[in-house]
Amino acid sequence: MIFFKMQGLGNDYVYLDCTKGRNIENPKELAIQLSNRNFGVGSDGLILICDSHIADLKMQMWNSDGTEAQMCGNGIRCVAKLAYELGLIQKEETTIETLAGIKHLKLNKVHGRVKTVEVDMGEPIFEIEKIPIKYGGNLNKIENNEEGKIINQNLKILDDKTKVATEQKIIINTIIEKEKLQLNCVSMGNPHAVIFVERLENYPVKQYGSIIEQLEIFPERTNVEFVQVIDKEHIKMRVWERGTGETLACGTGACAAVVESILNGYTDKKVWVELLGGELLIEWKKDNHIYMTGPAVTVFKGEWIND
Repeated sequence: MIFFKMQGLGNDYVYLDCTKGRNIENPKELAIQLSNRNFGVGSDGLILICDSHIADLKMQMWNSDGTEAQMCGNGIRCVAKLAYELGLIQKEETTIETLAGIKHLKLNKVHGRVKTVEVDMGEPIFEIEKIPIKYGGNLNKIENNEEGKIINQNLKILDDKTKVATEQKIIINTIIEKEKLQLNCVSMGNPHAVIFVERLENYPVKQYGSIIEQLEIFPERTNVEFVQVIDKEHIKMRVWERGTGETLACGTGACAAVVESILNGYTDKKVWVELLGGELLIEWKKDNHIYMTGPAVTVFKGEWIND
């Protein structure tokens, strides 16, 4: 089985060409195998490039733990680059079907090779039931504001009748009290919880992200972005991705972080997002769509031999 290892800002996936009727029997188990950095290829997950009846191509993806995901901003840029260079598409503008809808992409070439890709990531989704967020439960009720957006919502575990283990309750409430954590929630085709912090360096992303990801208010779990605002055109971000852990970059997460930065009045509508793996340019345009531009890189091509 021929595969391609690609990365966008260090957010790396294994890519398979599944067009022309090629079929993968168990992509969940294959994703787990391939993603293992000691016994497999090593990646944040598996992405299949497939035929589509409603777009030029279709993208399907699984995280490194085998869970299927709706969308990946860094991943879809690599899909467009690989598809173009394999001859699956001939145009420099293309459409790709995802579980988060059809995405429109524009390829930017240098000396005939695709270097960066602009993605129309669509409109941000704020409706609680579409993010999705579950009301009440073991946590204080999460409410939207007058404009229907979840901005700076406090988070706290309720009484002792909750099913959450006592030690987990203590950890979460201690974190909230110490860090004054507030949630800003939005979907970019997948759920995001954005938290603004004063200083990102040495921030305990793993400790906090792993807990917030699995809180009961998030029935499909959530990605968690920790954001430091530098100025009106520049933010820094680290991300805890559901099903994977902390990664070097997350395209949809960068979009979510910019959306919430704008809504809080921290930035303008065109922002450079500095991630551990590099920078993305995110712009919230007048059509209410979020546009993301960033690199796409092929690392190597290989053959998977399953004994």
